[in-house]
Amino acid sequence: MNRFTAPLLAFVALLAVFAIGLTLNPREIPSPLVGKPAPAFDAELLHDPGQRVSPADLRGKVWLLNVWASWCVACREEHPVLMAYARGPGAVPLIGLNYKDKRNDGQFWLARHGNPYQFSAFDPDGRIGLDYGVYGVPETYLIDQQGRIRHKHNGPVTAEVLEKTLLPQINELVRSPN
Repeated sequence: MNRFTAPLLAFVALLAVFAIGLTLNPREIPSPLVGKPAPAFDAELLHDPGQRVSPADLRGKVWLLNVWASWCVACREEHPVLMAYARGPGAVPLIGLNYKDKRNDGQFWLARHGNPYQFSAFDPDGRIGLDYGVYGVPETYLIDQQGRIRHKHNGPVTAEVLEKTLLPQINELVRSPN
C-alpha cells in the first residue's frame, strides 16, 4: 500500500493546482511595473511629428495610457467606451500610445472612429511598448500624480471594467494624492 500512497498524493496535488488554475482569469497577468515609476519616453505626437510628449509632461496628474493600433480588432471594441469616458465629467487625461502602426493608418482610424485621446504618442517600432511590457493591444495603464503605474488592464476596456475597476481607483487617487 505504501508504493501507491506517494503517486496518489502527487496526483491529488496536481489536480489541486490545475483546479486553482482554472479559476484564474488569463487576462489578469500581473505586471512587475505596478507600483513603480512609469517608464520614461520622449515620443512624437501621432498628429504632429514636430511636437513631442513624455510622461514628465503629465506629472502632478492622474492619467490613463491606452495602448492601441488601427489594426487591432479589440481596440475597435473598446473605442466607444473610451469615447464616452473622455466626454464625461471628471475624466482624467486619456493619452493614447499608437503601437506598431503606420502614422497615416492611425490618423485615419481616429478620424473615422473619433478621437478620445488628449493626444497620442507615436510608437511605430514598439520600443515604448516594450518598456511598458506590452505584449498585446489594447492595454491600459493607470498612472498617478507622481508618475507611478498603479494598475494595468490587459485587453479591451469595457463599461464593466471602467465602472468596477478603473473609476474606483481613479477616484481614490484624485481624492488622496500620494
